[in-house]
Amino acid sequence: MKTCPRCDLSLDDEARYCVECGAPQTEDAAEELDEYVQRQAQQVAAEPGNAGAGNSGNGGTDGGSGFVPTEDLTDREQLWRRGCYVFGYGTIVVALTLVPQVGAFLLILGGIAILPPIRRLTAEPLGSPLKREVMAGLYVLFALLGVLLLLL
Repeated sequence: MKTCPRCDLSLDDEARYCVECGAPQTEDAAEELDEYVQRQAQQVAAEPGNAGAGNSGNGGTDGGSGFVPTEDLTDREQLWRRGCYVFGYGTIVVALTLVPQVGAFLLILGGIAILPPIRRLTAEPLGSPLKREVMAGLYVLFALLGVLLLLL
């Protein structure tokens, strides 16, 4: 009898996998497991919901995991993301200079609402990421209310 190198369970000499932990016991079994894992990874990557393609109406910018490398985004999506960062952080910086005033807090909320990471953070509790139009609408709403409060 041999023992599993991972969990030290006693196994039959012909066993290809450990019945306790599933570790391959022969080179052939290890190669078979590697091929299976590679096939599964290719199938997962080829599914429509992965690799930034066709995800819940967001233009493919955020997948189920929330992260899409920048080089996988189209030029339009990269421009949108960069613009959101510029407007979001710009609004926050301006609002921080006006902090004692009431309208500054709405400007800060507007700046935060348009930042791309907020889409990923809201995806889990809401079930899907907010659409870009919704985020832009929230930004405009908070910014207008903040400016109105600053002017009054």
